[in-house]
Amino acid sequence: MPTARQTALLRSLQEHTFDYFRYERNPANGLIKDNTREGSPCSIAAVGLALACYPVAVEHGWMARTEAAEAVRTTLRFFWTSEQSQDPDATGYKGFYYHFLDMETGRRAFRSELSTIDTTFLLAGGLVAAQYFDGNDAAEADVRTLADALYRRADWQWALNEEGAEDTDKGLAVSHGWKPERGFLRARWQGYNEALLLYALALGSPTYPIPEASYAAWATTYKWKTIYGYPYLYAGPLFIHQLSHVWIDFRGLQDAFMRTKGIDYFENSRRATYVQREYAIRNPCGYSEYGPNTWGITASAGPGRHTLWMDGRSREFYDYRARGVPWGLDDGTLSPWAVVASLPFAPEIVLPALVHLDETYPEMTSEYGFKCSFNPTFPEDTNGAHGWVSQGYYGLDQGPIVLMIENHQTGKPWQWMQRCPYLSTGLRRAGFTGGWLDSAPSDSEGSS
Repeated sequence: MPTARQTALLRSLQEHTFDYFRYERNPANGLIKDNTREGSPCSIAAVGLALACYPVAVEHGWMARTEAAEAVRTTLRFFWTSEQSQDPDATGYKGFYYHFLDMETGRRAFRSELSTIDTTFLLAGGLVAAQYFDGNDAAEADVRTLADALYRRADWQWALNEEGAEDTDKGLAVSHGWKPERGFLRARWQGYNEALLLYALALGSPTYPIPEASYAAWATTYKWKTIYGYPYLYAGPLFIHQLSHVWIDFRGLQDAFMRTKGIDYFENSRRATYVQREYAIRNPCGYSEYGPNTWGITASAGPGRHTLWMDGRSREFYDYRARGVPWGLDDGTLSPWAVVASLPFAPEIVLPALVHLDETYPEMTSEYGFKCSFNPTFPEDTNGAHGWVSQGYYGLDQGPIVLMIENHQTGKPWQWMQRCPYLSTGLRRAGFTGGWLDSAPSDSEGSS
């Protein structure tokens, strides 16, 4: 059981973190800023997380149900009516949307890619909201209609880019994205990564489903490793073990791969969390303040590109990068949000770490809860006694904090998503069995 101190911290952290989606939002179109820097564009992934967070806000009394339903309707209506074309200034194409959009016009920003993974998070947020807002009034009915229409419009078969595939397996894997200037990106979603949710939704589509063989092609490049005594499906950055779990409760669910290993993806994420902590305890690179309650290496902002001579060695530091353990980039940058997002998997080590971070690094907390990252090794005098501290927030970090605290305490976001027949259809087509899925509804259109 959590202590009173831990419970109070979670309550305060969750509410203040949600405020990001209240105050970094354009109320005219529902778009959410990618980050708190001046002039930041919208991140469609942040929008999807906001859509899933609004029901949590209603449950806690932070928003009235009518206010939240109207916010969701405004957002979904914008995406449904915005321009879908090959025009480089459009909002999307083929049912997918550009990674970054202008906060005012909603059109493509930064010459960004039409992103399949970020569209996945956007559509998932809409599906969560559609399950929650089940009332008969016009706003809630529109939420359900629009979320369903947006999901059905995504052409996952087009996203396979079969003509551009180098071999058969690659032709079965979903492309990372597309740009009007040069077509599909070369990268595809293969190996273990945050695309587990993407494949579930792409397989469950009633309009443009990908073949079941696509999931097998994705999983063929899995890497099973034993690190610090923990055998698990490897991925270095912690976010990979978390983002699909924001939406799906994998306890008891197994696909063909996990059946051979005798565990599920939830247990896999628990082991990955313990590997992160053990890496910090061992601290092979000798960074400042790593330890049993100071860990969390993932994709995050950093102190910037610098090369410094410190403690008799050359140190490289970076800006926003995907960081991971025990291989991959580690420049001493830690992310409190990554610790929070592992709360459902390992509360026994996450809760003490959160209290430690809150008490030891007060400069880490501001109006939206924990800032996104800090680096105790980097010499920075302006941000406090513990090195460099990020001065801003990212929507992609904020959403998992709100939702994973809620999943740990009540399981409600998971329960709302479990009612979505498209998800259960997609998981079944991927070969999952067990857990809540055995009694979940199927979508008759998408299951044939």
